[in-house]
Amino acid sequence: MAKTQPCAAQVIRSTRGRSACPERDKPWVLAAAVLGSTMAFVDESVVNVALPTIEADLGTTLAAMQWVINVYTLCMSALLLIGGAAADRFGRRVLFLIGVITFTLASIACGCAPDIATLIAARAIQGVGAALLIPCSLAIIGAAFDEQERGAAIGIWSGASALAAGAGPLLGGWLVDHLSWRAIFLINPLLAIPTLWIAVRRLPESADPAAPAGLDWRGAALAFGGLGSLVYGLIAASRLGWQDVTVVGSLTAGSLLLVGLALEERRSRAPMMPLRLFGSRAFSGVNLLTLFLYGALGGAFFLLPFLLIQAHGFSATAAGAVYLPFTLVLAVLSRWSGGLADRFGARRPLIVGPAIAAGGFALLAVVSGEQRYWVYLVPMIVLGFGMAITVAPLTTTVINSVTERETGVASGINNVVAAVASLLVIAVLGTLVADSLIATARVVMSTAAALALASAAAAALTIRI
Repeated sequence: MAKTQPCAAQVIRSTRGRSACPERDKPWVLAAAVLGSTMAFVDESVVNVALPTIEADLGTTLAAMQWVINVYTLCMSALLLIGGAAADRFGRRVLFLIGVITFTLASIACGCAPDIATLIAARAIQGVGAALLIPCSLAIIGAAFDEQERGAAIGIWSGASALAAGAGPLLGGWLVDHLSWRAIFLINPLLAIPTLWIAVRRLPESADPAAPAGLDWRGAALAFGGLGSLVYGLIAASRLGWQDVTVVGSLTAGSLLLVGLALEERRSRAPMMPLRLFGSRAFSGVNLLTLFLYGALGGAFFLLPFLLIQAHGFSATAAGAVYLPFTLVLAVLSRWSGGLADRFGARRPLIVGPAIAAGGFALLAVVSGEQRYWVYLVPMIVLGFGMAITVAPLTTTVINSVTERETGVASGINNVVAAVASLLVIAVLGTLVADSLIATARVVMSTAAALALASAAAAALTIRI
């Protein structure tokens, strides 16, 4: 999926605990952070366009492809907050190195996977690596650069991340067409080599002296178990039916584990997800908006390559190119959209942006039967415009709805909500399958439009700033 985390830049700004970074090493630190996060963002965006080819080559099913995406997102989202806390506690440099090495070895295993079970297992390990790699990439920038320098550093990091995420589908399509789907995973070691070299030689260690002594392992385990059980039940429901004992048992277990997570976070001395933050109406509302909008985006972008490649005969490269208008509009307008909340407040952009995005999804539903590339340009431009209006005010609302000291964890929670939204919607996609792939696409895109409208309604009802 051609997107990055909605509140990543604020995680950088809120980093506590400086590193003793010489001026001459700061460009190297930024390069390591950019390369590290690029590994994760490229991988996230290249895999979608390769899914139809992986499905055919390994002789597997749509449900297995759901797991290829979801097991990565599950491990990353369940461990992302504790990964950031561990980096603050034990040192960002060492956790960054562990994350890069874990992600790289798992990528090699993905590229060499002889069957779908091995691929899914390797993707799970990739998700664990990403849960360390992503927060550490952000934190080492925040630790190395002072407040006056962070703006420029964030600009470089954001631009590089957007470029990586945007180029991912096109690069992935080209690799699938000209080499193999395995190549999309084997490019990660090429990025890892310079990343590790820079990190070992130039990256100073840093930690947060005020970080809690303990980590919320029970919370992370409950999050993993709860989300994993829900995802298993939702994916299995498309094959077994909603009344099957396995489906009912998985959904019940997942719900109970998530209730246990809420109870654990309420009584924990150092929760990874402080529930008191949701006492803010604006914070709850903006996360509800994120849940609906990023769920819509995740579901639509998961299915789109299957529609283009399997139903309309697009090459993987051409299918990847369909994402380009979305990414370019989002990248070009992101700086302009940053001033919208200052001029109009956050509420209006957070209503208008998702409503425009809903129009983009609706247009995708209308054109799903078309085989011409250019027909998809307008829906993707409209969708990119809607997201561009939304992302910066969304971040502003997250920041303004909590205290200054809480902005880091609040931003991390919002990033996790975005990932979980995609996780759940992709899991339920199998139950939306219709008589043909084109008919299924129309159902999915229409559902995405409804979710985007729901996110606009959430903003209208809950956000007043």
